[in-house]
Amino acid sequence: MTDPSPILIWFRRDLRLSDHAALRAACDPGRPVIPVFIHDTLSEALRAAPKWRLGLGVGHLAQALAAKGSKLILRREGDALAALQTLVAQTGAGAVYWSRLYDPHSVARDTSVKQALRAQGVEARSFGGHLMFEPWRVQTKTQGFYKVYTPFWNTVKQMGVDAPRSAPQTITPPSQWPATHDLEGWNMGGAMNRGGVVVRPFVQLGEQAAQDRLAHFCKAIIPEYKELRDIPGRDGTSLLSENLSVGEISPHQCWHAGMRAMHEGKAGAETFLKELVWREFAYHLMHHTPHILTTAWRDGWEAFGWQTDADSAEVLAWKQGRTGIEFVDAAMRELYVTGRMHNRARMIVASYLTKHLMTDWRIGMAWFEDCLTDWDPASNAMGWQWTAGSGPDASPYFRVFNPDTQLDKFDKGRVYVDRWLAEGCRTPSPDALAFFDAVPRRWQLRADATYPDPIVPLDLGRKRALAAYAERGF
Repeated sequence: MTDPSPILIWFRRDLRLSDHAALRAACDPGRPVIPVFIHDTLSEALRAAPKWRLGLGVGHLAQALAAKGSKLILRREGDALAALQTLVAQTGAGAVYWSRLYDPHSVARDTSVKQALRAQGVEARSFGGHLMFEPWRVQTKTQGFYKVYTPFWNTVKQMGVDAPRSAPQTITPPSQWPATHDLEGWNMGGAMNRGGVVVRPFVQLGEQAAQDRLAHFCKAIIPEYKELRDIPGRDGTSLLSENLSVGEISPHQCWHAGMRAMHEGKAGAETFLKELVWREFAYHLMHHTPHILTTAWRDGWEAFGWQTDADSAEVLAWKQGRTGIEFVDAAMRELYVTGRMHNRARMIVASYLTKHLMTDWRIGMAWFEDCLTDWDPASNAMGWQWTAGSGPDASPYFRVFNPDTQLDKFDKGRVYVDRWLAEGCRTPSPDALAFFDAVPRRWQLRADATYPDPIVPLDLGRKRALAAYAERGF
């Protein structure tokens, strides 16, 4: 006889109904299913833009569940285990299912939850879905983990990726719903201040929007993706990182769409698949070497003489998009207005901060964590360390990107720069002006101000960086 007790589905960064292994496992037996989101210490600790974006996603998921005749139960409690135990007691639930996360804090929390629930006789199960390949499944021939991307790619491209699952047809409700909290009362977007109004039009919210974004990419962009992905002034990327971050779409769904495009002969499809696997590689490394989130991944780099003052005048100019280097400033303003930044631009601004300004990569990583709506712990850390030279599979540490020559190469017509820089323009673009509506008033920035001279001349910054590397014996 089927167990009649409800199953709690604990949503976290898996805000979708399709291709959701935990949800399907709960719904298939026909038992009552109670979807739950818990605003615990880990979600509370998120920085401004990621927390705001998560809150938007949770609200949209609640609407999607309501359309299915279900309901998202919201609880705010610092300890997720305590919240789940309370819900178990209130509902008589016999099981709790969830999708795995892989950062060290989530792993510690989930391990504790699983052990405690099982000890009190509650079934506790975690499922995959945030990644295509569990980090412990991908091994070298000597049963180790990969430290370089290319052999990692060569291995996983031979591994099968599970076909995406459809959304459940029905989600059986309980006979009585437990009490729920008010999402608006949580004020998850409070730290965005007035910036939330500016960034909101650039958000593609929810599962259907993510699927539409994927479909548009595969139809219109992926044929030229290999070339266009480096041109910041063109619509040449998928923009799916925002939706992947909160799980409004699964990597499996993206992979199989990319595979279909490749079988159709669309030239950029394999490059897109490699980018999906680059994300997997970041998680692989975070699982096996979690110190990548906090300390230099490569030996010898932790003692490097980074500038560590996050409040220095140079760092402030970098945050404000007022370095006097057009490519850097345009990118930093794109970040503040849209909550995202073009991938080529991310490399340029990270290289400029860590090399021309000799500033600790963790300062930049923290600023991105504050501003990115597509923030991802593994990708953010690996990206910053890769550019700084201290990370895995790093660009050569002595490679110092010249933002001016990069601008000449990838924004020849100044489409990107003109879109984001207002100073000195007779008729600035609406996006360039929106930056001044989004920034903190205390910065006292104005569109009619004079554009600044470079805070550090590029040739001087490059020479300073190379001298520092030589002094350390690199």
